[in-house]
Amino acid sequence: MKAPVHLSFELLFWIAALLLLATTSQPDATAHQDFSLCPLANLGITWCPGCGIGRSLSHLLHGHIQESLRLHWFGIPALLILLSRIFILFKQLFTKRSLIGREKYYV
Repeated sequence: MKAPVHLSFELLFWIAALLLLATTSQPDATAHQDFSLCPLANLGITWCPGCGIGRSLSHLLHGHIQESLRLHWFGIPALLILLSRIFILFKQLFTKRSLIGREKYYV
C-alpha cells in the first residue's frame, strides 16, 4: 500500500471536530458552561441552531445517550453520518486513484 500523497482538508476538519467534541468537558445540568466551540455563543448570542447538535454529539461521545437525545434527537444520526464520511475520505485517501473534479489522476 502506498502512503497518501495529500491529506484532505475535509478529513482533517471532521476528525478535529469530533476530537474537540470528545475532549470538551461536560458540565452538570445545574452548572453553567463557560467554554463553547460555537462562535455565536462566544459572541454572546444566546440562541444558535447548531449548538443543540454540537452539545448532543459531545454528550454522545462521552456516553451520555439520554442527555444527548434530550438536547437534540439528530445527534446520533449526525454522528453516524460524520463517521461514514470520515470512512469514505480515508478510503479515497488510500486508493490508487484520486478524484479531482471529474477527471481521474493516477498516483
